[in-house]
Amino acid sequence: MGTRDILAIAFGAMIGFGWIVLTGDFIRDAGTLGSALAFVIGGFIILLIALTYAELVSAMPQVGGEHQYVLRAIGSRAAFICSWALVLGYISVVAFEAVALPQTLLYLFPDMLAVKLWTVAGYDVYLSWVAVGVGASILMTYVNYRGVRPAAVFQTVAVAFLLVVGLALITGAFVGGSVSNMEPLFTGGIGGIIAVLVAVPFLFVGFDVIPQSAEEINLPYRKIGVMLLVSVTMAVAWYIMIVVTVGAGLTPDVLADTELAAADGMAGLWNSPTMGKVLVIGGIAGILTSWNGFLIGASRLIFAMAASGMLPAWFGKLHPKYKTPSNALLFIGILSVMAPLFGRSTLGWLVTAGGVSLIISYVMVAISFVILRNKEPEMERPFRTPGGKATGYAAAILATGLGILYLPGMPSALVWPYEWVIVGVWTVAGAIFLSRVPKVGPGPEAHAYMVKVAKERGMKNASAEATLPQDK
Repeated sequence: MGTRDILAIAFGAMIGFGWIVLTGDFIRDAGTLGSALAFVIGGFIILLIALTYAELVSAMPQVGGEHQYVLRAIGSRAAFICSWALVLGYISVVAFEAVALPQTLLYLFPDMLAVKLWTVAGYDVYLSWVAVGVGASILMTYVNYRGVRPAAVFQTVAVAFLLVVGLALITGAFVGGSVSNMEPLFTGGIGGIIAVLVAVPFLFVGFDVIPQSAEEINLPYRKIGVMLLVSVTMAVAWYIMIVVTVGAGLTPDVLADTELAAADGMAGLWNSPTMGKVLVIGGIAGILTSWNGFLIGASRLIFAMAASGMLPAWFGKLHPKYKTPSNALLFIGILSVMAPLFGRSTLGWLVTAGGVSLIISYVMVAISFVILRNKEPEMERPFRTPGGKATGYAAAILATGLGILYLPGMPSALVWPYEWVIVGVWTVAGAIFLSRVPKVGPGPEAHAYMVKVAKERGMKNASAEATLPQDK
């Protein structure tokens, strides 16, 4: 993959579909400028975290990304905890998109619901709705199963269309937007801004897909780090643009009743229902880019864990022809097929449960960044993060601050029972795997030693192939 490919994958993964279904909630909670301010604050925190990633990916361009960084800095048990949390975050995005796609199509085809199956958390689940999510899950898994190049080409085309839709929104804001529609500019006070901030980890996850597939990128190592930062900056600009343009396009009374504020905002800006449908098609492109990006990232991370002896060897199998982590992709595909069965409510559950797990990995990577600066100052770092260790400390502290927002008693605490069940089941499964992980200390040879120790202990989950073949 080259520059265009990795920018498309990272940016597309970060954009996804959250901006379509959640923009109305953001503006209602915090106001137009309040939402924009939340994204400025959240974007700054994510950019600090991304700076630590940029240096680490340039120094250790190995498949698995965070898994390799924490393993080298802290050791095997910490690496497993970080990676396992990140896998949940990635899979939650993939599952989110499998639910978001049929929900989006309802805007275009309001009569598509047929054959009621059951009711989950107050929402009816229909066979036709489920079939769309399941069918798309199978298709997306198949595209990635065939290789990283087809997936990258698909991503580039979809992101190009997404950018055209964004340009139409900006143009529409000048054509039919009104500053008066944005009033009140701030609502909900600090609580409103926090309500938007809590979604930031979930919405911005995606830049770290670049480290996951680093060995399949055909660029100088320093440039990989730079592209990671560029992708984050693009995503921050996108989310701010969305809330401002949609806020300018909808009056407060229309905003209060809309299901898809972004689509209705586009229709209002251009005074054309057709343009609203065009934006929804752009949203579908966003769904597919995010879905595709996280299939790439999650499968490479699971592969890396299997290669280190942390997961059964079945997850570390490469397809003999396509050279993709085929079994890891099948595992993620099966989970995404299951998600639509639980209906529309799954969208909210996955945002929060996935966000918590992502914060854990971000904090651990920032800490690993500081540790490696202290322990291995001589390590070759093609990209060196401005501010050095101070940036790492700031990233760790601010990421922890985001994590506190999910604790009981906070405005955005995990919801019982659904979100706690998702996190709880994943934690229990992780504890079982963790008990079997060889205890290996940190260091440059930690990964190789992990494989060695696993084999000496007679464990069959130590993969003979530790890296993906490079597509150069």
